[in-house]
Amino acid sequence: MRRFRRDPLGYIEACARRSPAEVFRLPWGAWCVRDTELALTVLRDPLFHSGRSTFFGDMLPSRTAQIALGRAVRNLMRAHLPAYRQCAAEAAAGLGAASQWPEAGPLLVYRCTADVLLHPGAPPALRRQLAHAVSAGLTARQPYMRQRARAEILRPKLLAAITEHARNRRTDGSAAGEPRDVLDAVIGACPEELTDRTVANLYILLFQSIVGNIGYAVAWSLLLACLHHPLGPPWPWPAEWLVRESARHRPFVWMVGRPVPHPLEFGGLPFAEGTILSVSPYLLHHDTHSWDRPEMFRPERWNEPGGQGPYLPFSTGPFTCAGAAIAHSLTTEAITALAQDAHLTVSGGDARPLVSGSVLPRPFTLRRTLKAPAKPTLTKDEGR
Repeated sequence: MRRFRRDPLGYIEACARRSPAEVFRLPWGAWCVRDTELALTVLRDPLFHSGRSTFFGDMLPSRTAQIALGRAVRNLMRAHLPAYRQCAAEAAAGLGAASQWPEAGPLLVYRCTADVLLHPGAPPALRRQLAHAVSAGLTARQPYMRQRARAEILRPKLLAAITEHARNRRTDGSAAGEPRDVLDAVIGACPEELTDRTVANLYILLFQSIVGNIGYAVAWSLLLACLHHPLGPPWPWPAEWLVRESARHRPFVWMVGRPVPHPLEFGGLPFAEGTILSVSPYLLHHDTHSWDRPEMFRPERWNEPGGQGPYLPFSTGPFTCAGAAIAHSLTTEAITALAQDAHLTVSGGDARPLVSGSVLPRPFTLRRTLKAPAKPTLTKDEGR
């Protein structure tokens, strides 16, 4: 486990290379599929994916309820995209010449989604609690114990406050009709028999997924683009390619696993019911048989015919994230706003990730220097 903690991604790659079988054992006892084709088969297998998605745990009673909730929140976030785009430009302008990342990523995304997470008419104290949770790092499992404790100490009070507010909305019926925010969408999509506390837990899970996943994706995109492009000229890649390549090179969710629902066989190995079988998007994104020079950060590959292998930063098959497309759009809009009319450079960071449940960037400083406005060219007559 010591070698794994020192370099989790390198350790998993080494295990996959050494394994003679298509499936190998992980340090914590679960199993991981090494072979790309078999991994895709597993992800799309209806028998393996029978039942509910593990993302929501046991909080919802059926897969149908999970799908309804995912779609409700996705549709709400899609409708918020124009307001997000405008706010992203304002948030980028407010960053200042130097900002500390990756923590600035979730803060920026929260600023642009605050009113859709909790509408402006929600209790101000609750909105302040949510903002404090973001600044304390509750949007992802932090890699260091002190950071984790600082974030998690806020969870009980936040959960209690959201539970009370959800109870009030459910009692007075104010969440009926078109959802004003994510909490309304959760209340509207959840079965009535769910407790207020379960509704609140679902809301916090989605809040973390929106602000944390997108915020850290923005951080990775900035870091990798600046590390792999010389100072001076603007990035040669569209933001669309850059975001896709960042999610390929450093997928935020690097390992997805689920219990085998009943005895199954994969790769010639039998798996008993309850055994955790995993697929690593990171391994699939770095498969030398499927990708050209996968170890290299090359956004231009997304403009090369046939230059892409299996790409699943949001999983694939029956449990593909309902918000995958909108998450990509929100990340791209943030990158576009940050790069608009500015030179971006980073210091203090490198591409080695911190792995703690998710793949997080190491701390770095982003310097954003606004480009000088172009001077108008005088015509011969105007210069007289």
